This record gives sequence, C-alpha cells and structure tokens, in this order.
Amino acid sequence: MSSEPTSAPSRVDPRAVVAIAALAVGGFAIGTTEFVTMGVLPDIADGVGVSIPEAGHIVSFYALGVVVGAPIIAALSARLPRRALLVALMAAFLVGNAASALAPGFATLSLARFVSGLPHGAFFGVASLVAASLVSPRLRGRAVSSVLLGLSVAMVAGVPLATWLGQQVGWRAAYWLVVVLAALTMAAVLAVVPHSPGNADATVRGELDALRRPQVLLTLLVGIVGFGGMFALYSYIAPVATDVAGFARGTVPWVLLAYGVGGLVGTALGGRLADLALFRSLVGSIVVLGVLLALVALTSPWKPALFVGVFLVSVAASCLAICLQLRLMETAGEAQMLGAALNHSALNLANALGAWLGGLVIAAGLGYRAPSVVGAGLAAAGLVPLAVSAVLRRRWHQEAAVRQREELVALR
Repeated sequence: MSSEPTSAPSRVDPRAVVAIAALAVGGFAIGTTEFVTMGVLPDIADGVGVSIPEAGHIVSFYALGVVVGAPIIAALSARLPRRALLVALMAAFLVGNAASALAPGFATLSLARFVSGLPHGAFFGVASLVAASLVSPRLRGRAVSSVLLGLSVAMVAGVPLATWLGQQVGWRAAYWLVVVLAALTMAAVLAVVPHSPGNADATVRGELDALRRPQVLLTLLVGIVGFGGMFALYSYIAPVATDVAGFARGTVPWVLLAYGVGGLVGTALGGRLADLALFRSLVGSIVVLGVLLALVALTSPWKPALFVGVFLVSVAASCLAICLQLRLMETAGEAQMLGAALNHSALNLANALGAWLGGLVIAAGLGYRAPSVVGAGLAAAGLVPLAVSAVLRRRWHQEAAVRQREELVALR
C-alpha cells in the first residue's frame, strides 16, 4: 500500500480508537439509510401514491447515486483536508435524507434518494484513509474494517430500529432518524478526528488515472461479479425462507438477523485476515463464498441449515468486501481515496447484477433455490479476473526482484 504523508504511530493510541469509532458512526448512519427503505417500502408506496414495484425504484436511485458520486467526488476532492471533507460529505448526506423525509411526491423522493447516495462511497473512501493513517501499517486492515463495521451494526440494530419507527410513526420518521445520526457524526468527527491534510499534489486527471491501472480495473471486476453472488441470494432471502425452508413470515427478520450478525463477524475477521495476507485472503474469501452459496442451494429446505448458511455466507461476503476495499487502496497508487471510494460503486453494481440475474432464473420457473446457484456461479466467475490479477502481480514481483538485483550489482 502506498505510503501516506501522515505518519502512523507504532501502537494504537486511545485517541485513534475514539476517532475511528466516530467514523464508524457515519458508517452506521449510511448503512441505516441504505437498507431501511426496503423495510418501509409499502408505507412509502402508500405515502407517495405509487405501487410497491414503482416505489422500489427509489432503492435503485440511491444505488445510482453511490455509483456516480464515488469516483467524481473522490477525484474532485483529493486535495481537500480530510476532516473537513468528511464533515462536508456527511452534511450533504444529511441534506439528502432531510429532503427524503420532506419529499411531497415520488419524483422528489427519487431525486432526494439519488442525492443521499452521492456522498456514500466518497465518505467511506476518505474515512478508510483517515483510519489507516491513525495506526501502524500492520493494523491498517483492522482500522479500515472498524470503520466499515458501522455498516454491519446498522444491519443488526439501525435498520430494524428505523423500520420499526417508520412503521409506528410514519415512513418519514425513518429518514429523520438518519438525519439525527448524520448530525451526530458531524459533531463527533469535528470533536475527535484529528486534522489530516489532503494530497496537495493530487489532480483530477491524476486521480482518474487510477482507472487505467489494470490491477484496479481487475479488482473492481472481481467486486462487481464475485460479490454479485451474495446479492443473488440476499435479494430473495424472504421467499427462500418462506417458500423453500417453510418458515412463517414472522421468522424472516430472524433470518435477516443471522445475516447481520454474520456481517459483524465477517467484517472484524476480514480486517485481521487482510493484515496477515491481503491477496490470499481475497482469493480465499471468494472461493469460500462460492462454496457456501452452492451449499445453501442444496440445503436450504432444511430450516437449521438455512440459518447457518445465511450466517456463513454473510461472514464470507463481509471478508470479501474488506479485502476488496484494501486491495483497491493498495493498487490505486497515489489515488488511494478514489480506489477506496470505487469499492462502494462496485458493490452497488454487484447488488444490481445479482438481483437482476436472480430474478431472471426465478422468472424462468427455476424456483427460489436457483438464485443461490447463480450466486455460486458469479463467485466462480469472479475468480477469472482474480486469476489474471495474480498473474500480473507475480510478474510485477519478478520484475521488481530483477531490478533490485541489477541495482545491487551496479552498486558493487
């Protein structure tokens, strides 16, 4: 991973732990707003006078905001002081969610959700760099995973709370809760995150040049295709639980809770594995994800197996997400912020790809176990760009070793 201008302490300072926790609060807010829409979708549909399928498009508008906003904002803002940038991004996020809560109709709500998604990837990109700069290089994986842990905690606590609030008080209350979380994040970042300068030498062209790096493009492709396997299952987890495993509808939240807990475990584990051996952990996590998705397809009619399978799939997928984030930061050169932000664009494209392909096989009459088979296939397909990446990586290391030997000979 390229060195940052900020010096990193050799041990974890308690102030660094507090600062990373403040960044994780932002992840919690973003994770809550990203997924709560699904929980209150029928209420939103009634509130703005559209059908549930039409209301579902606002989920896509948010994802589109993430995909568009991450590279553009990261490229334009690389020179800005990072603490101030974090506050500005969270302020934009607050405005987007306030506009969502106030939206009078479907068109304005769709626009507000798009605006809410714009800062998503850039915030995680900046927060990941700040967190990594606060610890020694051997702990960077754990620091970055701690920031992303906010997303996993949101799945377990934030989304259920916001969904309950939206169902009890009205769907707009769910977005007002996110507004409060965004305001708390801004205050916490200002209070405990140390000043961190931007990259004074950065240019928009230089940042976007990262997209010309083969390793960056290959890693993005691994994320879009390989991580799409998880979304092929997750998008249809409710009918898998009810129609395949035979659970009552009231059990679905417990299946989702198993997924959320798996995310917590996987995010923490992924940071540690990445610190030990990043590339091997990336390969291992996608292989394990593919195997687990195939096992879910085989065993999901057995109720206990579905719970265990969903939990383990979430663990593997979360490990993969962390490894992808760190791999992009490693391969993006001086454009680390763009690399970290692009991961979230890739994962949102993976969401769209997995859900679309899963829907195709269901529409073809292959049943609700078929998306897990598709997911296993996507994970396997993700190994193709990863294999190309491994070949290029090995060649680079060999060339670097030759250059080093030549330099030693020249010195003699």
